[in-house]
Amino acid sequence: MQDININDELAEKILDDPFPRHLGIEIIKLAPGFAKVSLSVQEHMTNILRITHGGIVFTLADVALGIASNARGQASVAVSVNINFIKASKPGDVLVATAEEIHSGRRTANYRITVEDDQGKLIAVAQGLVFQENK
Repeated sequence: MQDININDELAEKILDDPFPRHLGIEIIKLAPGFAKVSLSVQEHMTNILRITHGGIVFTLADVALGIASNARGQASVAVSVNINFIKASKPGDVLVATAEEIHSGRRTANYRITVEDDQGKLIAVAQGLVFQENK
């Protein structure tokens, strides 16, 4: 069940984002400055070690960052994202990324993003800086 607390026009744009939709990323919760999204890891999303590819984990974190920062209705783009991988995940795991705004200024905003598995174990932590269109 989705909990989306933004205007309908903006929600439609976010829900129509082709890349996350292609990967099967689902929005759990969305509000200005906050997003929680999930992804069920598939076999084709693994690396040579048959664990979840880091690019998949990063993409999930980036999607959470992107929709959280754009949920204010102000166009925002990431200018820097740093991620630390903590624990491996595998096919069959459901990953949940949560992005929370830490600070918003006139032109930039900082976000903290966590990625956890379906057992609540921390998979990765990230920090993102976004550039915001003039308010």
